[in-house]
Amino acid sequence: MTQDSALESRDPAGSDRLRALQVLAEATSSLPGDSGVEEWLGRFLATMVRLAGAAAGAVRVVTGDGRHLRLVASVGLPPEVAAREKLMPVDCGVCGAAVAEAAVHLGPTGAVCAGVTSLAWFGRFGGMVVLPLVHQGRSLGACNLFMRDAREIPPEVALLYRSIGEHLGMALENARLARENLRMTVMNERQMMASEVHDSLAQTMAYMKMRVALLLDALRAAESGNARALKYATDLQGALGEAYADLRELLAQFRSRMDPMGLAHALQGIAEGFEGRTGIRLSIENSLAELKLTVDEEANVFHIVQEALANVARHSGATQARLTIGERDGDYEFTVEDDGTGFFALGTRPGGEGERGLRHHLGVNIMRERAQRLAGRIEIGNLPGCGARIRLAFPADPAARAAGR
Repeated sequence: MTQDSALESRDPAGSDRLRALQVLAEATSSLPGDSGVEEWLGRFLATMVRLAGAAAGAVRVVTGDGRHLRLVASVGLPPEVAAREKLMPVDCGVCGAAVAEAAVHLGPTGAVCAGVTSLAWFGRFGGMVVLPLVHQGRSLGACNLFMRDAREIPPEVALLYRSIGEHLGMALENARLARENLRMTVMNERQMMASEVHDSLAQTMAYMKMRVALLLDALRAAESGNARALKYATDLQGALGEAYADLRELLAQFRSRMDPMGLAHALQGIAEGFEGRTGIRLSIENSLAELKLTVDEEANVFHIVQEALANVARHSGATQARLTIGERDGDYEFTVEDDGTGFFALGTRPGGEGERGLRHHLGVNIMRERAQRLAGRIEIGNLPGCGARIRLAFPADPAARAAGR
């Protein structure tokens, strides 16, 4: 008999304390850096299940909308169980109580989880320990340990478990702050680029516009023999005006600051002031609890949606617009619809010369390039009756996005 097993036979509570201390030591010695926190939670969960003597385990984090717990790692859960447990209400059963109270909870696994999920697999366990992942009193998630036998948790062991949960919560909070700092860094760099372009190219083009206007005035005042020069100068003025407008729009996009709290907050920020700026009522329907995107991917989605909404404001003649966010057939989908005149107006048919000019004018080519960076696509078309639709679709699986780029 080993020393640990001898201790367990004489003092089960002492064995629980020893295991909890081992887990706590592991947690404090291997906190992750700024990235990969969910992968680290998966590796640490395996260690925790082994040291705690559990039969299986799971780690869940509270989603961005605060309404769900998302499964980020599991040990010992069959694939069909993990699939059913991928997303669950934040107030579900013992896990919900632990998250709500930020306290360690012990529950009868078979009676509670089997009843909630209708999965008989949970009935094989005698109990479950739930550790809330807490940072400064706020629950960020929960760690489930499925135990073969029911057991009480002595107060000192519960305190150690709480300390473990606080270390895991600290890792989650550090990762969130790192993502926000990265978003701020990216946005600040874009601001600097916009300032550089404005101070050089934009000012030069503004000066050229003024000089071309003076040239046209001089040509109109001259003899009729300057008709050809007048035509060329007029064409130059038109082209320069379009280029300057495109540049100003580009600067406006660079200066649009995405919310450090992420894409959903940034899009909500656009919607809040949209009607006041454009007179078009905009609604948002988001059926996704959380989006797993990198900072660069968030920026690409943000600017595609921003460009689609800018097209609605400038060209649609609409009174209402809608942005829907969802998932279908393994793809994230961002769709902007309006009740305006549509894309293919005045007899222009998809695939014709008019459509190519229209797409260029609306900036769809730039949107397509951004979509390609997401391994996705842009779909444009008219709605039945009236109105237009722009849809961005790209793989929800990060691995599929990386492979498709």
